[in-house]
Amino acid sequence: MIKTKSPLVYFFLTVIVIALLTLFGPEEKSLGSNVRIVYLHGAWVLAAEAAFITAALAGLLGLILRKDIFHAWSAALGRTGIIFWLTYLPLSLIAMQANWNGLFLAEPRFRIAMIFAVTGILLQTGLWLFNISWLTSLANILYIIALRVIFATAQNIMHPPPSPIFNSGLWNIILFFIALNFLAWIAGYFLTRWFLLLKTNE
Repeated sequence: MIKTKSPLVYFFLTVIVIALLTLFGPEEKSLGSNVRIVYLHGAWVLAAEAAFITAALAGLLGLILRKDIFHAWSAALGRTGIIFWLTYLPLSLIAMQANWNGLFLAEPRFRIAMIFAVTGILLQTGLWLFNISWLTSLANILYIIALRVIFATAQNIMHPPPSPIFNSGLWNIILFFIALNFLAWIAGYFLTRWFLLLKTNE
């Protein structure tokens, strides 16, 4: 009988595919090939937020329906979200250095992202140690609410709204970015499945 591979193996395989795809991403007139790291960092942070949002939704279902499976998914998704959030930060630094020849660490949205990274890792560690299902779900709900409210009021300097990619009118770039997001979500799914296995074994 063939043993099923760990979801973590599929996660890393998907990450490798994402890295290779990024290398062949479409160039942009102003930033040239350096725009590829911008695509990746954008897809990565959106995958983190998607994980946080679904963690909150799963947690809400767990609190309403009082079913442990939803609490377990909320815990796993919250952990996935913080892994993606933490790894998005160095991608953001690389994008700054490659495209603007320096690190603007005081940039409002990057500074807030750093605060939520530190807060998030401490929160997820604490939730893992306490291992209280309803508390984990509630914390995941409050975390994404706080994150979205604070980011909605943050000043935009290096992140001009609306989305430069989706408003570019360049369909090769738009479709590439959508594909990158799709693969990042797949990677997030595999990582969540692995955290779910860990959760069920706790």
